[in-house]
Amino acid sequence: MTTEQIEAQTGNGWQLFLKKHLLAFALFITSAILAFAGAVYVFVWFTGNAQSTGLVPGSLGMWTMGNIVAFILNTIFWEIVLIGIPVAIGAVVAWQWWKHLPEAEKTGMTWKRSKSRNAGGAISPLLLIAFAFKVFIDGNWNVAISTYTLDYVVGSMISILIWIVAIFAVPATIGIIWWIRHEMNKKP
Repeated sequence: MTTEQIEAQTGNGWQLFLKKHLLAFALFITSAILAFAGAVYVFVWFTGNAQSTGLVPGSLGMWTMGNIVAFILNTIFWEIVLIGIPVAIGAVVAWQWWKHLPEAEKTGMTWKRSKSRNAGGAISPLLLIAFAFKVFIDGNWNVAISTYTLDYVVGSMISILIWIVAIFAVPATIGIIWWIRHEMNKKP
């Protein structure tokens, strides 16, 4: 047999796997599309209900920090209950299916890791939480956001940056100083 014939029979690991399990792959893709569409629908549904039930004012200019936090927490709750739990169950079923496949079918398939997959995405939510905490401390929790001045928002952001420095930079500096002293005291 020539090299071309062997490659034609073996093919790429993923290509052969997808040919053999096309129905399962189509089911996974369809499930992902339905989950995404469902998540969008639940968000639109909850937004309409949040306004009609009085959870949040209809006008954004009247929202308070309390309204924002209540809206976010309620949205997360409904997304988890209506979309997250079924997706988690589906993921467990998919994982069990994958675990029960013969090892021979899994050989030759490799996952390429993206360098950006570990990139941070938690900074914005943490800044929102810190801003909400600052607004609460200042006693502006139930004050309409439209009344905040630019000076107040900028001053709050500066305060949050100082908190970040105090929380992360000071211990990091102490650790670096300790490490330098430890390295300097080592005998050659």
